[in-house]
Amino acid sequence: MTASNPAAPAQGPVPARRTHLLYLHGFRSSPRSAKALRMARWVAEHRPHDLVFACPQLPPSPREAMALVAELIRDWPRETMAVMGSSLGGFYATHVAQGTGARTVLLNPAVDPARDLANYIGEQTCWQNPEEHFFFRPEFVDELRALEVGALAHPDRMLAVIAKGDEVLDWREMHARYAACRVHLLEGSDHGLADFDDYLEALTRFLGL
Repeated sequence: MTASNPAAPAQGPVPARRTHLLYLHGFRSSPRSAKALRMARWVAEHRPHDLVFACPQLPPSPREAMALVAELIRDWPRETMAVMGSSLGGFYATHVAQGTGARTVLLNPAVDPARDLANYIGEQTCWQNPEEHFFFRPEFVDELRALEVGALAHPDRMLAVIAKGDEVLDWREMHARYAACRVHLLEGSDHGLADFDDYLEALTRFLGL
């Protein structure tokens, strides 16, 4: 379902109140990204005492990144946890949602990062601090392929925010991949979703925060 008004509240019953929220950042990003910091601020303002918020620094290796996430959420209650992921983090969040059934929000999610990031093998820098370097190794492409999931197991528990103005990813590919989910299709915006605050209330409501 496509929402013409990105700030419109999600339809249907409000889900049970979440107790845990996981935020997964994108490629070359970090917990210091604008959206990650905004979510940390939202938790501090609205649920400082009864919502566990985790936004780990993900290692360059997709296999290691998912091992880190699996350990982090190992004891989280599946029925009251939520996930939010941006770009590559949206791909990771899809993988997590497939295995946990968690309520999930995807922000301009990468659909085929194995294909896209094959062009980025080599030394990379962090967007938030260009002095931080890491090496994206050839084998990481295969690790990304190993994390791909087929048909979405719980599309009714997923909401995708997709910007037609995304300058990095193809909005049509994203829309096709997540067509079975609730979709907020933005006419403009950008890959980083500079207008994130405009629909934050709708997203937190969908997640049950």
